[in-house]
Amino acid sequence: MYLLILCDQPSIATLNSRRYTNRISLFLFVVHMVLAFGLVCFLIFKGIQGLVVASDTVKRKEMRILKYFLPQVEVASLLSITLALAWQKAVRVWPGFMIHFILWSSFFMSLSAGILLICFQKAPTDGVGVCLIAFAIGNGLYACWVTQRIEFSTKILIKSLEPVPKFGDLNQPTYWMLGVGFLWMSMWILAVIGALNFYFPPLTIIALVLSMAWITEVMRNVVNLTVSRVISLYYLRGMQASTEFCFQRAVTRNLGSACLGSVFVPSIEALRIIARGLNLLEGEDEFMFSCAHCCLGVMNSIFTYGNGWAFVQIAAYGKGFVQASQDTWEQFKRQDMERIVDCDITSSICFLTGVCSASICVIVVAAWTAKVHQPFTATLSLLSLFIGYLLTRIAMALPHACVSCYYVCYSENPDNRLFDNTIKEQQNLIKSGRDVVVRTPRVPHRFAT
Repeated sequence: MYLLILCDQPSIATLNSRRYTNRISLFLFVVHMVLAFGLVCFLIFKGIQGLVVASDTVKRKEMRILKYFLPQVEVASLLSITLALAWQKAVRVWPGFMIHFILWSSFFMSLSAGILLICFQKAPTDGVGVCLIAFAIGNGLYACWVTQRIEFSTKILIKSLEPVPKFGDLNQPTYWMLGVGFLWMSMWILAVIGALNFYFPPLTIIALVLSMAWITEVMRNVVNLTVSRVISLYYLRGMQASTEFCFQRAVTRNLGSACLGSVFVPSIEALRIIARGLNLLEGEDEFMFSCAHCCLGVMNSIFTYGNGWAFVQIAAYGKGFVQASQDTWEQFKRQDMERIVDCDITSSICFLTGVCSASICVIVVAAWTAKVHQPFTATLSLLSLFIGYLLTRIAMALPHACVSCYYVCYSENPDNRLFDNTIKEQQNLIKSGRDVVVRTPRVPHRFAT
């Protein structure tokens, strides 16, 4: 938390802020990109060197990898981009239907991918398959648990997507990021192949995977910031902002916040979900569950210093990541919207869309690889899972940003004529006790400090 505060900057409540946010994070990301690019180029050189001047054994090994490894990864990347754009378009056109469809298709696809991998009857594929089946079971339980939240989330999604047709080029940043992501992914996979001819291949590949995860998450948040600025200016000032200008701002002045948020938001959200899961359990061990409640309290406290809602105020006002997180959550508290935003499932839907694309890529790549060169099946299944998820999340940043803007801008000015009574009606249901939504686990009063 101390690091977060050091990386932050003071809040500046102006729509025309020219300050660079979270400069330390921006500096670290630029240094990382230089090192990552240098490492990728060096590993590609090592791969070429292995094909040209290495022994016949090494040459045969690399030729086998290029023949049975590279095509599947490239196809997985192209398939992921196609699915990503298809998911986004479908969500924008049929939002009500797609929420139900994504919840259950992600369950069936991940279950199917897991069963397929187990059918190969190899220890590595069995391990990946069991993990996918376990996730599918959790996915199915979650789909049943959030059933009562779907109606309200659907209303918000439909309403928040209404401004999108007013901006014909709003999807341009998504196309750019997916194109850059595909090119970088192609270089990245060549570097992974080259890492096999370098020292400590497992550690090198882990470093490449972590680097790719951060880069693609930053790409997603660049799209998030661009869309957030366009839509928030529409809500707050009724302005028809230039998407190109907002994109330039996202990749320059606000890039530091995108870099910082890309590290902390997924981490905080994952730990918060784990803490909430523990608090759903009941047991006789008072000490264990008091610890679980304590962990949840800590995670909820940290959440106020780093959450995904902050990107709206970062884009609109040029605030630092931590300050924007605090200000946004304070706005939700003032408008008594904490429980409402906590019950929204849009972020979960975007996550499950990535899972669904990843599972489809696994099914296609695993079936193909098992036919041509079965020893690579488990490795390529993991890579296609990774690629499918990351690229799909970039495209789903647009609907996610629209929903975030609707909540945050409403909390700033509930009387704006662009908002309807959906949130007010939900608040009245909660206050009257007629809201039947299953509550998200929170810290019981006896454990709260």
